[in-house]
Amino acid sequence: MKKLRNYFISGLLFWIPLGLSIVVIKFFLELVNNIIPPQYLPETIFNLDKTIPGSGIVIVLLIIIITGALVNNFIGRKAIKLWDKLLNKIPGFRGIYKSIKKLSDTVLSASGDSFKKAVLVQYPRKGMWTIAFQAGSYHGEVEKNIGEDIVNIYVPTTPNPTSGFFIMMPKKDVIDLDMSVDEAFKLIISTGVVAPD
Repeated sequence: MKKLRNYFISGLLFWIPLGLSIVVIKFFLELVNNIIPPQYLPETIFNLDKTIPGSGIVIVLLIIIITGALVNNFIGRKAIKLWDKLLNKIPGFRGIYKSIKKLSDTVLSASGDSFKKAVLVQYPRKGMWTIAFQAGSYHGEVEKNIGEDIVNIYVPTTPNPTSGFFIMMPKKDVIDLDMSVDEAFKLIISTGVVAPD
């Protein structure tokens, strides 16, 4: 009976991650297909009898790549500045757009200035340790008032690392870790279950 129970648990541990991954991927592919108007999907263009799951992803990727190519030249950058100016004049929309744009520019920036490295800090009190991320390089007035070198730290919450706390800590209280930012994120999201490679 104990062996049967162990086999059952082992089977669940195999099928649950696989099943959930399939459900998430299927949901994402259907979502993308619903965004694209049906007349532009490959199955409509080529007059196919049945729908191809995720066929809209090809169109979305092409749109993103073409847009990226257009905004990456001189004329494109000028057009983006005008577009930003226009959107920043719409009341109500302005605040939301500005915040999301700043966040996406920081996180997706090619300069890699979003999270530099994983660090270890004592938080929320001495004696309790948590993994955090070294963020941007602002020092300015804060460092002058404290009178010592500071480090900008982002302490994520588990299992949702998008919510967290921004903290400025003295450099001497921060321990650098060898693990990569990706490995640290995996450890945080999995609540310590998935160990770094």
